[in-house]
Amino acid sequence: MKYLFDKFLEAPKERNTLIIGIDGGGASGKSTLAQKFQALQDDVTVVHMDDFYHVSAYRNQRPHQNEIGGNWDWKRLLMQILEPLQRNEEGKYQIYDWDRDSLTDWHSVPVGGIVMIEGCYALREELSSLYDIRIWVDSPREFRLERGVRRDGGGNREMWEKVWLPDEDRYFMVQHPFDSADIIIDGTGHVGDINQSEVNVLHAPDGWF
Repeated sequence: MKYLFDKFLEAPKERNTLIIGIDGGGASGKSTLAQKFQALQDDVTVVHMDDFYHVSAYRNQRPHQNEIGGNWDWKRLLMQILEPLQRNEEGKYQIYDWDRDSLTDWHSVPVGGIVMIEGCYALREELSSLYDIRIWVDSPREFRLERGVRRDGGGNREMWEKVWLPDEDRYFMVQHPFDSADIIIDGTGHVGDINQSEVNVLHAPDGWF
């Protein structure tokens, strides 16, 4: 993992901040991967797509239910983080509180170092070109379902089966976000366990390894 991270530091960027997008299906291993990368260097900031979940009053509005990834506010991510960083300006955003169904106080994303945007829909076509490096974490659908339900304590299976996974399926089928990825990583842990700071790289730019 350290070798891969060092390659990030060599990547060209057009601004003061290296911006990395990490996408993949729910429970594929994205958050753990970002967390392990963050532990390697002090100036790594991780922003989670789950922080941009829409409040229920918006999610329940029927016109938005047919949008790709419509439950996640990618426009707020764009305007509050990605666009300011492109201008070498600090990003500021509010985190969605899943328990209270509301937005919290404002948080800052500093200029400089590395900013990782982690979560499903991070590489959606409206955002993909704004990253210096795009990572896809690959795990089979049924594997992710069981891992996600187990991680959530078993109480969210219906949401996984009827909402989150079908929405992700549509995202994958329509936008093919994995095709834009520079790096594809195996998220199953069968070969290279992300939890142990190991990565099984399935695809990388020519000359990286």
